[in-house]
Amino acid sequence: MTTTSQAPTGTSSPVSSKYVIAHFMVGNSYPYTMDNWLADIFLAHSSGIDGFALNVGVDSWQPSQVANAYQAALQSGTGFKLFMSFDMSSLPCTTASDAANLRTYITTYATHPNQLLYNGRVMASTFSGETCTFGQGSVASGWSTQFVQQLTGSSAVHFVPSFFVDPSQFNTYSGVIDGMFNWNSGWPIQVTTSYVSSIPGLLGDIASGLSSTVSSALSNVIGSTTPDDTYISSLGAMGGGKTYMAAVSPWFFTHYGPSTYNKNWIYLSDDHLYATRWESLITIRDQVDIVQIISWNDFGESHYIGPIEGAQPMSQAWVDGNDHTGWLNLTSYYASAFKTGSYPTPAKDQLIMWSRPHAASASASNDPVGKPTNYQITSDNVWAVVLATSPATVVLSTSSSQSQTFNVPAGVSKLAVPIQPGGTMSGTLTRGGQTVIDLQATDFTFEANPTTYNFNVLVVASP
Repeated sequence: MTTTSQAPTGTSSPVSSKYVIAHFMVGNSYPYTMDNWLADIFLAHSSGIDGFALNVGVDSWQPSQVANAYQAALQSGTGFKLFMSFDMSSLPCTTASDAANLRTYITTYATHPNQLLYNGRVMASTFSGETCTFGQGSVASGWSTQFVQQLTGSSAVHFVPSFFVDPSQFNTYSGVIDGMFNWNSGWPIQVTTSYVSSIPGLLGDIASGLSSTVSSALSNVIGSTTPDDTYISSLGAMGGGKTYMAAVSPWFFTHYGPSTYNKNWIYLSDDHLYATRWESLITIRDQVDIVQIISWNDFGESHYIGPIEGAQPMSQAWVDGNDHTGWLNLTSYYASAFKTGSYPTPAKDQLIMWSRPHAASASASNDPVGKPTNYQITSDNVWAVVLATSPATVVLSTSSSQSQTFNVPAGVSKLAVPIQPGGTMSGTLTRGGQTVIDLQATDFTFEANPTTYNFNVLVVASP
């Protein structure tokens, strides 16, 4: 595919209460020292991220790492914010004492200088929780009587959970929620193999590498704000200025067999999903209060943008060697545009490229887990985003004889080229006869015959 596109140059007036947050899996921080926390906070802060949503689960050691996170945020001197995101797929929630455990997290950090306060209250969120009753007669009464109502004064919460319910049911939680986090809005999750099969010829176009055709057919869903619209409408109907937290994510691949987490699928992440989703959210920024990036360090689902460190959840087979920190270059650019209402002028030329390690149709020689569900919907490409200070020429190459040249304008351009087995990943940016960027992915070869299936990506970026 030889597409290039530019983001709009400006949007609406600035709103000071916009936040960009990254989802942080505390469960992957077991070996973290204070230096690890500080390094992550400094890196996130310098990339335009205002804080971490701390995903906490059932492990007994996690409260001590949460304490380290708050201490590091304070020590950093950056004003970096933190808030709890209770992982209700891990934490128990059938008794009143289960709710007391959640409240302890809130009361412990309510007045901490780095606790995110929203509308003067302690920000709190969840992953799931739509079946929790805490021993009460209903989910709404459980969260209301055992969590929200018992947190008063300086511990009063601004509760914006991610409940996986139909938005038409939000009014069920009136008096309980102050908003909602739309977790699945980060990916076009409706695009499955059967969805693509329903569009005549599209699966064949993907298999043949006709990416421009594929992009055209799926352009209405890649980064779409349709899932946001339904949440915003339903929250608006509740009245009271409810908070809407949208998701943005660069990728999704998970590969666990039945003996572990039994999760083995991809979500469509092609067509510059991360950049395109950011641009879509910026167009509706007046209706979006918080953007949460999924994720900083969820290695098991391959959508991490932070460094590979800490304790992986048995995901080394598809994570090790696949750095994603190049996406932080894009995060900084788009976070600024979301928070201020206008796209910044790139301060320096940058090139970010990414690709999977093997062909989508490849057969692995030794992988008992098997091909991930929906593997047929992804194209074999090198994806690239250019941030240019002024017009320039970009050449993307996958071999000594396979390259394409693009003339890019100032600002952001999204480019892609096909890649075949044996291919590599490199790019140059030149201007006025001078080479400004010469970016090569070292130790990368697009494989025809992998040992195991890996639909994660390697991201490389110019310094």
